[in-house]
Parts: sequence; structure tokens; C-alpha cells
Amino acid sequence: MIVTPTWYLVLAAALFSIGAVGMLVRRNVIVMFMCVELMLNAVNLTFVTFSKTLNDLSGQVAVFFVLVVAAAEVAIGLALIVAIFRRRHTGTTADDISELRG
Repeated sequence: MIVTPTWYLVLAAALFSIGAVGMLVRRNVIVMFMCVELMLNAVNLTFVTFSKTLNDLSGQVAVFFVLVVAAAEVAIGLALIVAIFRRRHTGTTADDISELRG
């Protein structure tokens, strides 16, 4: 059996779908961040697949920048979650963001 780029694209579509459904269904902020990371990794897989198929390195350069943005997003998101947890001392949900207004 030969693994073609179609297999990678189907895997990326499945990962993105799982992340999108998890983002819409779950209310826990940490799980929502993990779903966003899953969607970003699905996009990265797509970039690398097309980069390899077309023999062009620009897709892999785009993956590098997506990973940098994802790392910054995790750092800021984790800081928000810690701020919410310090104020409430309980679990954090997406509805708790409004409490950070001051």
C-alpha cells in the first residue's frame, strides 16, 4: 500500500473536524485551547503535505510561523486562565471571561 498525499489531507481534515467540534461543544477553556491547537496542527499537516507534493519550501516556512503564533497564543491564553482561576478559585469555563473586566 502506497501512502499518497490524499491520505495526509484526509487525516488533516479529520483532525480539523475533531478540533472544530470540540471547540463548539466543550465549555472548558483549557479543552478549547487544546482544540484550537489541534486545528492548527491539522493546518500545519496540510501545509507540509502540499509543500512536499509541490517540492516547495514555502509551506514549511508557513508552518514555522504558525507554530510561533500558536506558542504565543498558548502563553497568553494560559495567563488568562490563571487570572480567572485566581479570582474564582474554581474551574474555568468560557463564560468566566467576562469577570476579567475589572
